[in-house]
Amino acid sequence: MTRVRTLTTPVALPNNVPVIVGAGLAGMMAALSLAPHPCLLLSMAPLTREASSGWAQGGIAAAVGDDDDVSLQVADTLAAGDGLCDPDTVRAIVGGGPRAIERLAGYGVRFDRDGEGRLALGLEAAHSRRRIVHARGDGTGAEIVRALAEAVRATPCITVLEGAVLVRLQVADGVVSGAEIRIGDRVQLVRTGQVVIATGGAGGLFLDTTNPLGSTGSGLAIAARAGAALGDLEFIQFHPTALAVDAGPQGATPMSLVSEAVRGEGATLVDETGARFMENELAPRDVVSRAVWHHLAAGHGVFLDARTALGARFGTRFPGIDAACRAHGIDPATMPIPIRPAAHYHMGGIAVDADGRSSLPGLWACGEAACTGLHGANRLASNSLLEAAVCGERVAASLLEQPARLAVRATPVASRPAGSDATLQPVRRILSRDVGVLRDADGLNRAIAALAPLAEASDAALLGLMIAQCALARQESRGGHCRTDHPARQEPAVRRVWTAAEALAAAPATMRRRAS
Repeated sequence: MTRVRTLTTPVALPNNVPVIVGAGLAGMMAALSLAPHPCLLLSMAPLTREASSGWAQGGIAAAVGDDDDVSLQVADTLAAGDGLCDPDTVRAIVGGGPRAIERLAGYGVRFDRDGEGRLALGLEAAHSRRRIVHARGDGTGAEIVRALAEAVRATPCITVLEGAVLVRLQVADGVVSGAEIRIGDRVQLVRTGQVVIATGGAGGLFLDTTNPLGSTGSGLAIAARAGAALGDLEFIQFHPTALAVDAGPQGATPMSLVSEAVRGEGATLVDETGARFMENELAPRDVVSRAVWHHLAAGHGVFLDARTALGARFGTRFPGIDAACRAHGIDPATMPIPIRPAAHYHMGGIAVDADGRSSLPGLWACGEAACTGLHGANRLASNSLLEAAVCGERVAASLLEQPARLAVRATPVASRPAGSDATLQPVRRILSRDVGVLRDADGLNRAIAALAPLAEASDAALLGLMIAQCALARQESRGGHCRTDHPARQEPAVRRVWTAAEALAAAPATMRRRAS
């Protein structure tokens, strides 16, 4: 059995083994794929808890249907990415989908099946075929995380450190040489030349989010402070249908997601009068989110109506969503569901190739923390779990091809803890106000001026600053990035990478312009 330690005090840790930071689908798949080679797997919470992967409802997009083909999913992915996908990366990752499903099933994931024992396939927005492989109805993520956690616990070469948080990377001669890990109130150094960031996304930097509140992009900020380039930061996907009930102070409780698969089963978007206001509810998410946002801004209520399409079947097909709605007095079988957009997925991340290698030697990334070029300007529904599963395995293969060489000398890089709640709340308010579904130069400059003074001491503020700067620099509207002052697309489509050094150097000029 693997060694699983829930830590509150420092312990002796092995050196010169890969350190995988984050225990969601991507991180656990990487660790399992390294076996029988040893690794450290860091989880800030007990396994299966607080991983964004476990919250995923819809499923995994994979071309496994009789009427489907990898080339069709590649075409759908490229279309959704709005000109910014890396075609070679798309083909590589999408092509790995069928194998990923087989591997997950082999680890014990109980995917839903039809009466003949074949995989049950759902339909989601912008897919040309039914190809969404799901489990427990809308509990796909939880089922995957459950099965992988059991597999990890049964793998002796994986040492799991629960309650361990990456604080910063050490770098020697431009190469990763160590990871500083916080355990309780102490920080320990693990000497390693191989670190994998699999910490998830940055939705927790917004007041309205479907992510765990711990998803603040800390892994991205730590990588950036160590010198790694980040890519496509301005592209944030706001899911159009988050359950619009406030369970507490704004920003204190994540919003429940009402999966796109509900619309795939025929549910429609309506206003307070019951009238539909979109011709195509299964348009790409950025299109639907903007339509919902505009309708709300015009003073209307917006609801998802599943009464005709699903009715009494709602609770069977979507038990998790049904329970979330009923907790707030809403019966989806007989009542429309109030919804509004919420930060859901970050297409940007640590810039990596299809094997997870970053610009900083010794640093890899996979899952939502990585920017592979698969998603481009807008992620195709259910391609996120696909990427996490496929790239976790690809990263492991890359690690095995490049054995770590420990440097003799290590120089700690400038970094800070992820930030207290007192720091996070101002960042959330700034980004929600100025870097949300709709953006313009005035708001983005205001956000940069507000975040710049906080960025040296706060990882959340640094990442927020870099997102705002990239959004300001992209003077067009494309995919998940919508500029009301630049509504047209510009050609050719150009991807952007950005570093912490560039961000901190550029911020004073913005502040001076606003002050003048």
